[in-house]
Amino acid sequence: MRLIKKFISYYRPHRKLFFIDMLCAFLVAACDLIYPIIARNITNKYINLPENTAVRTIVIWALVLLGIYIVKALLSFVIQYWGHVMGARMQGDMRRDMFRRLQKLPISFFDKNRTGTIMSRMINDLMDVSELAHHGPENLFLSSLMLIGAFIVLSTISLPLTLIIFCIVPVMVTYAIITRKNLTNAFKRTREQTAEINAAVETSVSGIRVTRSYTNEERETETFDVQNRKFVKIRSGAFKYMGIFQSGMTFFNDLMYLVGIAAGGIFYVKGKITSGDLIAYLLYITMFLKPINTIVQLYQQLQEGLTGLARFDEVMSQEEEKDTEGAVDLSNPKGDISFENVSFRYDSGSQRLIINNLSMHIPSGRTVALVGPSGGGKTTLCNLIPRFYDIEDGTIRIDGHDIRDLTLGSLRRSVGTVAQDVFLFNGTIEDNIAFGDPDATHEQIVEAAKKANIHDYIMSLEDGYQSNVGERGLKLSGGQKQRISIARIFLKNPPILILDEATSALDNATEMLIQESLNKLAKGRTCLVVAHRLSTVKNADEIIVLDRNGVVERGTHDELIDKGGMYSELYKYQFRE
Repeated sequence: MRLIKKFISYYRPHRKLFFIDMLCAFLVAACDLIYPIIARNITNKYINLPENTAVRTIVIWALVLLGIYIVKALLSFVIQYWGHVMGARMQGDMRRDMFRRLQKLPISFFDKNRTGTIMSRMINDLMDVSELAHHGPENLFLSSLMLIGAFIVLSTISLPLTLIIFCIVPVMVTYAIITRKNLTNAFKRTREQTAEINAAVETSVSGIRVTRSYTNEERETETFDVQNRKFVKIRSGAFKYMGIFQSGMTFFNDLMYLVGIAAGGIFYVKGKITSGDLIAYLLYITMFLKPINTIVQLYQQLQEGLTGLARFDEVMSQEEEKDTEGAVDLSNPKGDISFENVSFRYDSGSQRLIINNLSMHIPSGRTVALVGPSGGGKTTLCNLIPRFYDIEDGTIRIDGHDIRDLTLGSLRRSVGTVAQDVFLFNGTIEDNIAFGDPDATHEQIVEAAKKANIHDYIMSLEDGYQSNVGERGLKLSGGQKQRISIARIFLKNPPILILDEATSALDNATEMLIQESLNKLAKGRTCLVVAHRLSTVKNADEIIVLDRNGVVERGTHDELIDKGGMYSELYKYQFRE
């Protein structure tokens, strides 16, 4: 019931179109109900009039019918056009709300849900919901009017004959209820597998260069074929249950028509009804079967639409990231960071702590490098500062404030990250730099690009700052993408800077250029540098060595080399040549 109420709420902004659609459906039903009455009168009354009068009367009523059909055609156009427009607008509203919800969901949600699956929920599922939004109420309303109207008119012709035919209806309803459960489950499995197919395609297309470089096209095709065959199997199962449902309903339709012909014929032979009554009766039975067939089709549409609606609601029901009650803005941040007995694990059900009882202090304006073996929690630690994940135990403070007591917006505006894997949006270079500050002027963007040592390259391009970077920046080299990401941070101008393996994927010459930009960027900020390449952290104010047990040692490069501990071993290993 909650799901239906949520669905109905999306009609409210478009209720004017909805009522127009329903009014037109009502008038179409009225037009359909008039036709058999006219046919009955022509058979019973008008053909018995004098020839000239009969011909004139029949022509007049034929013109009346033509006028009715023209009106019906215009009404049908309104239903088809504006009804679909209403459905598309509702779909747009739902997609908008879903996208906005995705923007507010915690990072852990995206860790568990693949991009292709989310896209399937937003595109495929909502398309079915849109069709249900348009056709569902309209078909249900139209069919109900036709059924009630046909029953009333049939009863005026012959109540006993009508009751005989309507005895089949309870059997049809019972059959529909019995077959409903299997059909519902089948459509749910189909939706889930459709999402898997979309996820497989998205992953494969995103990694096409890797696939080609390893000549693994055949393997990727086989992997896709597995999911595709599974989809075909599940879809075939859904069609099986749909076939059982529809074939049964078709049989009952035909049975009702058969009973109508047989019983109507007997009633006519016995003189209970006239020939005109019989013709009108058979026409009304045909008209009565039409809404039943519509309801049968609506049932399938209802299953698909409700399944899509349920999958939409799964996303909309996810808990959003929220500020702690009473949270305050971080004003005039200096960048003093403290970790006090911090413990963290990604999955609450996991036994393994990624960070265990970590304590350390990073004074404002200092450049601190985090080094150590993989799996020591360095990147995780950087993700905890802007609260992409919440810690299990302990406290993280910025300028003495527990980050849980700060608004997420003000906290994240105070932190800038340059990562190894740079993500650029499909758009212009200017748009991507402006991501650091959407309100920045062109002059400010140019100044940020100059500081990042990328301005001269941009100006060498034919379209300059309006050059398109391609999907994920594929038209640019790794170093160029990295410098654009650095320009973003210059524009954002945060007091805390996180460099997470920012140069590890670059060649030495490019690294030197990037390092120059990073040195400019780090000046006057609290800077955390995560690095495996130890040559990049020699000049840090302090180096903290982490492993799974926490802080192993800390000090300057020279102090740690003299100490002869883990850092010294790692350094000697990297420069053993």
